[in-house]
Amino acid sequence: MQSLDHTLKKIVGWADERGLLKNSTPQAQMMKLVEEIGELSVAIQKGKKADTIDALGDAVVVLTILAAQLGLELGECINAAWEEIKDRKGYLNEDGIFVKEST
Repeated sequence: MQSLDHTLKKIVGWADERGLLKNSTPQAQMMKLVEEIGELSVAIQKGKKADTIDALGDAVVVLTILAAQLGLELGECINAAWEEIKDRKGYLNEDGIFVKEST
């Protein structure tokens, strides 16, 4: 399996070759992302694994393109989010609410 960074770079190159970075907008990519998340929701609700995999992948592709349009790299965004949450302590209770551990 290729590294995630390598795949993300290939996605940006693919999008650039097709004019998505120059001729599309972040607003258009957000609309596409909402569409893909809707498809993901349907796939999960119906328990369709292949469709879930496809929709998750499509959402990552759109996020990668959106990040590039904004002058960012998705990998850097993921790393920033990880740095923010990595030391959080707590648990998800039976009501689906994350309860932060008191410090």
